[in-house]
Formats: sequence, C-alpha cells, structure tokens
Amino acid sequence: MYDLPYHKEEDEQEIKDFINQYPFAFLTGCDVQNKPIATQVPVFIEEKNGKKILRGHIMKNTDHHRAFLKNENVLVVFTGKSTYVSGTWYSNPYIPSTWNYMSVHIKGLIRFLDDEALEEVLRLTSLHFENNDKSSTTVYDNIPDKFKQRVMNAIVAFEIEVLEIDTVFKLSQDRDAKSYQNIIEQLKLGNHDGQVIAAEMEKRFKKVFGAENNPIINENIA
Repeated sequence: MYDLPYHKEEDEQEIKDFINQYPFAFLTGCDVQNKPIATQVPVFIEEKNGKKILRGHIMKNTDHHRAFLKNENVLVVFTGKSTYVSGTWYSNPYIPSTWNYMSVHIKGLIRFLDDEALEEVLRLTSLHFENNDKSSTTVYDNIPDKFKQRVMNAIVAFEIEVLEIDTVFKLSQDRDAKSYQNIIEQLKLGNHDGQVIAAEMEKRFKKVFGAENNPIINENIA
C-alpha cells in the first residue's frame, strides 16, 4: 500500500463511513501451505468491549473457511470508486497520468462464531442492504424458518479483531490548486465513478489548500 502522508485519511468517522458505504470487501489470507486465498463478502465495522471488530459470514468447508481455521491472520480490503486522471488536466500537462481511488486495508485476527451470532450477522446484513426496512421480505426475521435453517447449515459467522487500519485516499492532494480544481471539473463531465471522486475531492478542497485558494472565494488562482 502507498505510504504517502498526503494520501492518508486520519478521520476515524470518515473511515467508518467509507466502510459502511462500501462494505463488500476482499477477505484475504493464506492457508497452511502459504497459498493465498480470497473471497468477497459484506463486512461491517463496530465497537465491542472497547475494541474495533469486523463482522460478516462466509460459506463453510470452502478453501477460505479451511484456511482461516488454520491461520487466523487476515487482511480485509474495502474499495470505493476509482477513476483515471489525465495528465493533460494538470497546469503542467507534461506529467504522467494517474489513477484516483479510495481504499481501506484492515489487518486482524479472525474467529468463527456460533449460530446465535450468525443470526445477528444475517439480521445486520439484510437490514443494512434493505435500508432498515423491517417489513422487507428478504430481511432475516421475515424469511421462512425452513429456508433459514437450510441456509444457516451451510454458512458460518466470523468476527475479526482489528489490529491495524491503513488507508489510501488518493485524490490528487499532491497537485497544485489550479490542477486540482480542473481535475474536479473534468471528472464531473465523465462517468458516475469519476463524478463520485470529483465530489470527494471537492469536499476536501479547503482541507488540502485552505480557504484562500478556494476558487469560489478567489477566482484568480495562480
């Protein structure tokens, strides 16, 4: 992971909000032969007994389940929108193009939970994606018991104790204010992913450059 201080997000609430917005993460690790394994699952962050934890569920008796039973060290990667940024958009166009993106990496220790915890995880997951609509037919509590039991026999809940959080919110913070603003304007003209990145950059303009460089306040950016 890039370890550049100006691409780091230090605000804990921003990190939590990002994970809640993009919970479909890569859960990765290694088996006993040190072969890498990975799966993509929804994972949620919360506080428990003064510690940060991640919760989710995976299928039983798969390569990743067997690997995590033997090796509890995991890396969870949350990724958001990303976009190409053309070097032609910089105030000095003779610089290579790049890619803007946001990513949170969490290292921790995984353990598997009982059926009661699995019910909690399934309830949490279904309510999250159904916008807390408890009347939805796909919310855990509304699914027929026979179907729930069949599904629950095939999956297992997990909890990850968070040991380390690292971030890269690479949003052109190393560019000058004029280039930064032009990148925003160009991305607004592009696809949805680019527009999302533009909105994130716009939100951070004052923090990166200060109010004196805000084009809304000062139209004569050098």
